[in-house]
Amino acid sequence: MPAPEMLTTAEAVSPHGSLVEPRAGTRHGDRRFRLLLRAAAMSVIALMAALVFSMSWTAWPSIRAFGLGYLVKSTWDPVTENFGALPFVYGTVVSSLLALLMAVPLGIGAAIYLAELAQPWIRPPIAFLIELLAAIPSVVYGLWGIFVLAPFLRTWVQPGLGAALGFLPLFQGPPYGVGMLAAGIILAIMVVPFITAVAREVFLAVPGAQREAALALGATRWETIRLAVLPYGRSGLIGAILLGLGRALGETMAVTMVIGNRPQIAASLFAPGYTMASVLANEFSEATSDLYLSALIEIGLLLFLVTVVVNALARFLVWSVGGAVKEGRA
Repeated sequence: MPAPEMLTTAEAVSPHGSLVEPRAGTRHGDRRFRLLLRAAAMSVIALMAALVFSMSWTAWPSIRAFGLGYLVKSTWDPVTENFGALPFVYGTVVSSLLALLMAVPLGIGAAIYLAELAQPWIRPPIAFLIELLAAIPSVVYGLWGIFVLAPFLRTWVQPGLGAALGFLPLFQGPPYGVGMLAAGIILAIMVVPFITAVAREVFLAVPGAQREAALALGATRWETIRLAVLPYGRSGLIGAILLGLGRALGETMAVTMVIGNRPQIAASLFAPGYTMASVLANEFSEATSDLYLSALIEIGLLLFLVTVVVNALARFLVWSVGGAVKEGRA
């Protein structure tokens, strides 16, 4: 008699050891259950397709009226219905990159400490506290940014940066407190937990043989991390950074409360700005004409597509590390 694990799906083992055919009702029940789960999975894809279609349909008047020039025009005038999304694209890109510039070293450094250097008893509480930052509502970050961060930047940080680095266009202009710098700092705080959590899992997925081989050759702890751990998880770290970027691109409330909400392109980080998410939050209820509403929906469609692409690429890179680890173990 063949072993139970060698039986086909059409066979079963009775309590007495004899082969029996599953009941017809069982086969039909399994088939219905499989079809139900398949429909549930496909419904998610259908929902995303319906979302893209509905947004594209609503944004079509703006796409037809402005074409590709919509992405390179800097005018946003609802009175004359002359719309251009360049200030919002610029604000989104600058604030997100500024956030990554601050969050990536902090997040990866924290992940290295938790995965490689920290004592076992202290790792869980520190990891929990870092990940707890992701659970704080964004409006709380926004309130903290208005009442604490912005006055601190206006009184201490921006005047000091202007005095020391005022010869650079990035640090010129009056210290408003709110502006691109405040938005970047808020986003960096909100992005750090995501980068830290993913990077920590990437480091933990590195085989111990990598570390042992480096240590056996006389490498120090830092050399082991730099030469054996970081190169092995490079694609996963890039995925963690892209996940943080996707989080920063779509953040709305906290950025809206501290960025200043002025549709202009300025080189200074002290100047107010605007992002694609914040313009949707601020002006969607004020859209009194069809073309105005269509222009806002087009911004939402653009933000949706960019976010999906960034997150899909990040997931692929993180999965590639997991797949490489599984193959190595096999």
